[in-house]
Amino acid sequence: MAEKAAKQAILAPVDFSLPSEAALLKACELAECLGIPVVALHVVHDPGEMPGYYAKMAKKKNLGRMQDAAREMLNEFMHDVRRRHPGVKPLKKAKRMLVIGLPSTRILQVAEKLDAVMVVMGSKGETGIKHMMLGSVAQRVAQLCPVPVTVVKAGSQTEE
Repeated sequence: MAEKAAKQAILAPVDFSLPSEAALLKACELAECLGIPVVALHVVHDPGEMPGYYAKMAKKKNLGRMQDAAREMLNEFMHDVRRRHPGVKPLKKAKRMLVIGLPSTRILQVAEKLDAVMVVMGSKGETGIKHMMLGSVAQRVAQLCPVPVTVVKAGSQTEE
């Protein structure tokens, strides 16, 4: 039993947005109550020509691989969140993980691999045609995940 408890964690998928920062902070709050670690996960999913998140960083740093840009952005995101919330102890110990693939699929796979007790993720709260066309990663994860999923909506904040 002790061996299993050591592997358990709260999984906090992040996309570097304000809702994912709020979700990461909520995950830390819950982790402190449960006495388990937080794993901040970013899933690299962008077309080959990098039109999304990583394009700006890749040009700025002249990085050849999308994963390198994503890893650097994850490191900067975590550093910035820690700087803004120095009193959040689980945030200081949070592990970082970067994987490649379809976000909802990879989040579910990592949750299973980590034996996560829960997933805490942000949602931008898209509605209408944009939501219908793009769908919601948080919605798919909540529907398919075998462990509890907490969705932190855009604008939610955790105060110290």
